[in-house]
Amino acid sequence: MKYKLRTTVLQVFLTLLGSSVYALAVNLFMAPNNIVTGGLTGLAILIHHYLPRVGIGLMVIAMNVPLFAFSWRVVGSRFMLFSLLGMGAASVFIDLLSWVRPVQTEPLMAAMAGGLMMGAGLGLVFRQGASTGGSDVVARLIRRRLPHLRMGVIVLMVDAVVIAASMLVFRSVNAGLYAILAIYLSSRAIDLLLYGTDVGRVVYIISDRNDEITEAIGHTLRRGVTYLSGAGSYTGEARKIILCAIKRQQLPALKKLVKEVDPRAFIILTVAHEVLGEGFDELTVES
Repeated sequence: MKYKLRTTVLQVFLTLLGSSVYALAVNLFMAPNNIVTGGLTGLAILIHHYLPRVGIGLMVIAMNVPLFAFSWRVVGSRFMLFSLLGMGAASVFIDLLSWVRPVQTEPLMAAMAGGLMMGAGLGLVFRQGASTGGSDVVARLIRRRLPHLRMGVIVLMVDAVVIAASMLVFRSVNAGLYAILAIYLSSRAIDLLLYGTDVGRVVYIISDRNDEITEAIGHTLRRGVTYLSGAGSYTGEARKIILCAIKRQQLPALKKLVKEVDPRAFIILTVAHEVLGEGFDELTVES
C-alpha cells in the first residue's frame, strides 16, 4: 500500500514537472515568436493572436473540456484523471508563467530550443501514463486502434492541420516551417524519453550447430534463446532457427561467438524499437 502511494505521488510530481517544462517552452520560445506547438495549444496560440487579453492556458482548458468528456469512457478513467492533471497543470502554468521574459533569439533557434523543451516536458508526462490534452488525447485514441504507431509520429500527423493554419494566420510560410521543425524535434524528444536510445536487436541464426551457439550465447552474453521451426525450401530439410533478443552493444560479441562456433552460420539482424521483459525495460500496459 505504501509503495503504491509513493508511486502515485511520484507520478503526480513528474506529471506536474513535465507540464511546467512544457509551459515554459511555450512562454519562452514558441508563442513570442509566433510558432505554434500543434494541437489545441497551437490553436490557442493562433486565437491569442487575435484575442491577446485572453490567456492561452484558459483557452486550452475551454477547448479540452468537450474532448475529455467524449474520451472519458473510451480511453479509461486512470489515463483521463492523470491527463486532466497534466492538461490543467500545463494550462495553468502557461498563464501563471506568462510574465516570464521570452528568450531573445533567432526564430530558428527558438523553434529548435522550444521543440526540444516541449518534447522533454511531454515525454515526461507521457511516461506517467498521462497527457496534456488536445492532440495527445487524440493520439492515444488513435494508438489504441493502431498500436504499432509511435506516439511521437501520431502527434506529428495530428498537428499538421494546425501548422497549415498558422501559415494563414501569421501570413508567413516561415511560421509554418519553424513550427514543423519545432514539432519534429519535439516528437523526437518524446520518443527518446519513451523508448530510449538503446534500441534492441533481434537476431535470427540458422546453423547446423544450434546447441553450441545457444550455449555460447547463454554463457557469454547471459541471454536466452527461442527455437523456431523451419525448413529449407530447396532441400525440404527441417531445422531449428535460433531467435535471440540482445542489446545493441552486445551485437559485436554475438557475431564473434557465432563465427567462432560456426563460420558458415546464416545470421539475420533486425532493429527492435522496443524490447520489454527480463533483461530489458519493464513490461507495462498503457491504460
